[in-house]
Amino acid sequence: MDQPAAPRPALDAYLGQLPLPPERREQLEQTAAGSLERLQQSLAATAPPGSGEAAVDPGNPAYSSILARLKLAFAPPPRRGDAAADSIHTTDLRGETRLVTTPPLKRASMVPLPWETNPLRRLFRRMSLAGGHTPLAPTGEDDAVKPDSPDSLGSWHGVAFLRRMVLLGLTVAQTIVATYYMTAVLPYHGRHILEMAILVLYVILFGWVSMGFWTAMMGFMVLLTRGDRYAISATAAADAPIEDKARTAILMPICNENVPRVLAGLRATYESVAKAGQLHLFDFYLLSDSGDPDVRVAELDGWLKLCREVDGFGRIFYRRRIHRIKRKSGNIADFCRRWGSNYRYMVILDADSVMSGTCLKRLVQLMEANPNAGIIQSAPKAAGRETLYARMQQFATRVYGPLFTAGLHFWQLGESHYWGHNAIIRVAPFIRHCALGRLPGKGALAGEILSHDFVEAALMRRAGWAVWIAYDLPGSYEEMPPNLLDELKRDRRWCQGNLMNFRLFLAQGLHPAHRAVFMTGVMAYLSAPLWFISLLLSTGLLAVQTLKEPQYFLEPYQLFPVWPEWHPEWALALFSATATLLFLPKILSVVLIWVQGAKSYGGGFHLLLSMLAELVFSAMLAPIRMLFHTQFVISPLLGLGTSWKSPPREDSQTGWGEALLRHGFQTVLGTVWAAGVYWLNPAFLWWLLPVVGALMLSIPLSVYSSRVSIGQTMRKWRYFLIPEEAIPPRELRSTQAGFRRAKTPPGFVQAVTHPVTNALACAAGVARPRQSEETRKSRLNLVHDALVQGPETLTPIQKNTLLGDPILLSQLHFQVWNSNQASAGWDLPTQS
Repeated sequence: MDQPAAPRPALDAYLGQLPLPPERREQLEQTAAGSLERLQQSLAATAPPGSGEAAVDPGNPAYSSILARLKLAFAPPPRRGDAAADSIHTTDLRGETRLVTTPPLKRASMVPLPWETNPLRRLFRRMSLAGGHTPLAPTGEDDAVKPDSPDSLGSWHGVAFLRRMVLLGLTVAQTIVATYYMTAVLPYHGRHILEMAILVLYVILFGWVSMGFWTAMMGFMVLLTRGDRYAISATAAADAPIEDKARTAILMPICNENVPRVLAGLRATYESVAKAGQLHLFDFYLLSDSGDPDVRVAELDGWLKLCREVDGFGRIFYRRRIHRIKRKSGNIADFCRRWGSNYRYMVILDADSVMSGTCLKRLVQLMEANPNAGIIQSAPKAAGRETLYARMQQFATRVYGPLFTAGLHFWQLGESHYWGHNAIIRVAPFIRHCALGRLPGKGALAGEILSHDFVEAALMRRAGWAVWIAYDLPGSYEEMPPNLLDELKRDRRWCQGNLMNFRLFLAQGLHPAHRAVFMTGVMAYLSAPLWFISLLLSTGLLAVQTLKEPQYFLEPYQLFPVWPEWHPEWALALFSATATLLFLPKILSVVLIWVQGAKSYGGGFHLLLSMLAELVFSAMLAPIRMLFHTQFVISPLLGLGTSWKSPPREDSQTGWGEALLRHGFQTVLGTVWAAGVYWLNPAFLWWLLPVVGALMLSIPLSVYSSRVSIGQTMRKWRYFLIPEEAIPPRELRSTQAGFRRAKTPPGFVQAVTHPVTNALACAAGVARPRQSEETRKSRLNLVHDALVQGPETLTPIQKNTLLGDPILLSQLHFQVWNSNQASAGWDLPTQS
């Protein structure tokens, strides 16, 4: 077929704009001619009956689509000489141009082992082996528990053991004293059945509070004395060289996120690394599990624009999984199997994470200086939100958080927490030891592991690799949920994940420190129903004392009566002591900032008032969270799971209708509870008022705390101010500026109608011409139905089918522009 004459001038003008060598230009002209020929044939084949052969001319948007494809395919390559970055296009076996979004594969094996959580079964297996018998069902776990770290214990291990013994002793001693006074406060001194139950719950809850108190106290001492001799951050000099082989992959797993915000944060991190002069050591991976067709198109378009704007081809890669199993952990494992062998380390980010180049460089230096370190977790600082709720949470984590993080480091040392993001991981042992198998059984607490981070840290330590918290490392940032309800949605996911993890408490070979981490993860949510039950029992005891005759003989054959006693002064003293444990860490946090300088917190006076306001606010939120967390604990135990959706990445506000729906029961419960206690004993209501009063105010508290205007007003008045707001770091300023500049990204409709976006989507897809006749007809019918009925009638599955097949997508694109049967729902761009 002869090349049409009309497009040649436009084609020549386009080619003249590209700075290409003569041989490259000749190659491009030949490819352009073939593309135009295939376009001519496609338009002729898809033209409506009786309309004649469709004309190919420069004004035809379909022709613009071909030009866009050529521009995409033959864009000037990156300036790097790296073979992986020589081009952003390739040609498949059918001669079709394909977009290169990932580096060449370098496969590695990462196979999970079955979980063995029954110690009796393990004992029986050992006895069978000792007797010379072969076990019926070998699990292969013996290989998994063999430490392969250069130094599996480390010089810090004995110190960590002694410190934890001190923590245990302080907690137990404090709990014993408090329980003694609690026994004295109770009317029957713990001999009544209800009092016995109250005392059991009190021991558990007070021990939990005491452990948090001593953690904060040790954190205060560490920060006041400016360091711990065993701090991981002190093991490498700031100017320590990094060899070129210490390649690091920065991974950002995403799933149906706010694409402009995600890419703004990724760009800020990339540019910070470039500014630090470390770009040669890092590659960036955007790992998508998105199933929303609009988000899928926006991600691809945003990735390409980001690469072009920062010259990131060959440095910033994009991978979208088709089979999205095991959520985030499966996404990371998929990367490890495909490209993990190319890197010594990987840094895991969340979709809202931002990290400075200096921080990333420092993490690599610390890994290089500590060959036995498997994970080093940074302490991300929360910033970037404007709602009142988020700003108070940012203030709390910024002011009080350092005490608890430093305290965790003091007690845990190299057996610390890993929170799943803003952390660096040694890739090789992670691949060998941290593959996650499904938990056996059925129900909400079986199947794929949800809170993977705690489990991966435990498996890494089981293999002898240390897990550290770099509590004093600056340059690591994240965002908080914008309102209470969004935080509770996140808590529900975390609660189910932690309950699942507790099933691994007795798993083979885990270090006691990480078994304790599993327990604390459960207690973070189990404490809520325990507290709720304790309050109900206290109310029940009040009813018994009020409505029944006093009991003086509580035990069989009791010789002397027990006279009910009430010592309000002892109760007040015990209440004050408990309040001290809860609030003293917050006061000491403010004192520590006063010592170091409070100017970036709005000044000492504003810092104090902000702390007092946050203290009252957190006290009012505690009963509300108590009821929600009680529900979150009970639901999985009843087999009721939860859906895992990405949290909002913008300042979303809570409406009155949503607040009424979510907090209505709490309001009614608080009102009925208060009325019942007042009827039994009006004096007791004052003790319960902080609980029932907060429940009664839960609706307006949730609504007003989510307001952006109130949060901005508080910021203007310098309340709840944090250094990241007073003097924003360059990375946060860049993220916010990029988010504000971002235009609305294209979606599925634009992938069909807009020539450039269509070319991009087609170049990223994989054509599968070999299909059964039934499948081919079904897909052609899908194209026809989409053309005639419009995009609003398509399901997400149908849209993803079209996006995944460049042949179908091209056909729909050409027909939408050239067929008079096209639905008005296809909003064609006015300019191509």
